[in-house]
Amino acid sequence: MSDSSPAPSTAPVLEIWCDLQCPDCRTALDDLQSLRARYGDRLEVRLRHFPLEKHKHAFAAAQAAEEAWEQGRGWPYAEALLGRVEELARKGEPFLVEVASELGLDAEEFDTALIDGRHILIVDADQAEGKAIGVTGTPTYVIDGRRLDGGKSQEGLRERIEEIADRLLAGQEQG
Repeated sequence: MSDSSPAPSTAPVLEIWCDLQCPDCRTALDDLQSLRARYGDRLEVRLRHFPLEKHKHAFAAAQAAEEAWEQGRGWPYAEALLGRVEELARKGEPFLVEVASELGLDAEEFDTALIDGRHILIVDADQAEGKAIGVTGTPTYVIDGRRLDGGKSQEGLRERIEEIADRLLAGQEQG
């Protein structure tokens, strides 16, 4: 599990279960960026890994994203991968290291992390938790205990998430 930025512990949490090689998750990127811009640290956005078997490099991409979080650039890295899913599909794991280098991250450490598997348990735990709560595809959002499936359609999802987030935030202000 990867946290976005330091947020107050009382901030509502939006989890996005994501496959970093998924074209539907790339489509969701605009909504995700808009939500992060609108709410800032008032809404904690967490990327949760749910690599799908049909995407050959998704599991490695999830591990690489965890390394990016370790190096303090998780969101820029995840967004860079999502913006280039076809390139990831074509180039494979060397592309994960290439993107790290482009972002000024320690590419050698990425390579080592992918070889030694230091982030596998985090990815496995996310995937297991996702399955346990009924995630079957990506992207899937969870906010306030509600699961919203974006794999079928993104239509209206951002508005629904904003509606829930606004209600949660209004409740905090009254409390």
